[in-house]
Amino acid sequence: MEDALVFTYEVDGDDFTRAGEASSDVKNKLKKMGVNPQAVRKVAIAMYEGEINMVIHANGGKITVWLTPECLKMELRDRGPGIENVEKAMEEGWSTAPDDIRSLGFGAGMGLPNMKKYSDKMEIETVLGTGTTITMEVNL
Repeated sequence: MEDALVFTYEVDGDDFTRAGEASSDVKNKLKKMGVNPQAVRKVAIAMYEGEINMVIHANGGKITVWLTPECLKMELRDRGPGIENVEKAMEEGWSTAPDDIRSLGFGAGMGLPNMKKYSDKMEIETVLGTGTTITMEVNL
């Protein structure tokens, strides 16, 4: 995306103490820039859900955000096992999160559905044994 502001974040796998820092940082930057509050909310929710998924399921990864006056694009590239069944993973309530993660209040199976719901465009590329890249866009 030409002429875009670009932000990058490393997400550590299994580090719940830092999970959400990237989405919180982007949310704060957008608020300071005076971006429409509804768009800020959509970005914050979609990115947070993706970030948490990277921590729970994917050994972390990298998030790149491109910001233009018209759109915010997020690319979440993880180091996980890939998604075995994307169609099933998109069903509300379906989760592969282990019990210890569920006991922390995560893994309710709403991550991918919420990412789709709160973005204007979402694409999933996944390779078993290699990882998943999710690209989302929110119109500003």
